[in-house]
Amino acid sequence: MKAATTIVCSECAAVNRVSAGRDLKPARCGRCKAPLFRGRPAEADARMFERQVSRSTLPVLVDIWAPWCGPCRIMAPAFADAAAELEPRVRLIKLNSDEHGELAARLGIRGIPALLLFRDGRELARLSGAMGTAQIVAWVEGQLASAG
Repeated sequence: MKAATTIVCSECAAVNRVSAGRDLKPARCGRCKAPLFRGRPAEADARMFERQVSRSTLPVLVDIWAPWCGPCRIMAPAFADAAAELEPRVRLIKLNSDEHGELAARLGIRGIPALLLFRDGRELARLSGAMGTAQIVAWVEGQLASAG
């Protein structure tokens, strides 16, 4: 029997369990009633990042960026489009490295934009540099397939 999927609400950080076999796309948070997936990345602070990565059974793709970074601004629409393609199989979040520099440093971020892919609380892969939507989707799917 397949286990339920655990999804962290990007609005209120509540941990939601969705029954196995249920369509995840229309799922709503049990606490705040917000949609669990909106087809776009969620902005995350350090607390939300930790909760998403540690509590979600879905893979979590994190875009680490900064407002002054030209390549980050160029990649932002592609990352948003990738969310529309990858959700609800993968949770996509954005973390502003200027606002959360201590977390970015702890993660060993040396260049931005940087993509970090987590599953079950562990980092699976990382990649630096701007990419288009198709490249992001292909990279994530390739990493998840090779990780098993």
